[in-house]
Amino acid sequence: MKTAISIPDGLFEEADRLAARLKQSRSQLYSQAVREYLAHHSADRVTEALDAVYGGGGDEGDLEFLRAAAEKVFERSEW
Repeated sequence: MKTAISIPDGLFEEADRLAARLKQSRSQLYSQAVREYLAHHSADRVTEALDAVYGGGGDEGDLEFLRAAAEKVFERSEW
């Protein structure tokens, strides 16, 4: 896929030098940069999803059920 983007001249020149030093095309460099950026931010989405699941937000009845269930598990466990 071809695309056109606008970036500051200094950033472009720095990226161009890095691509040359790594013996990569600019396209390869930009693709890798976007790939790493997406990987970094997908971790944020995983954290948000886990927070939504485990971060509470249940009503008091839910919490009471969880407490009672946890107590039963601990009663049956050998310490």
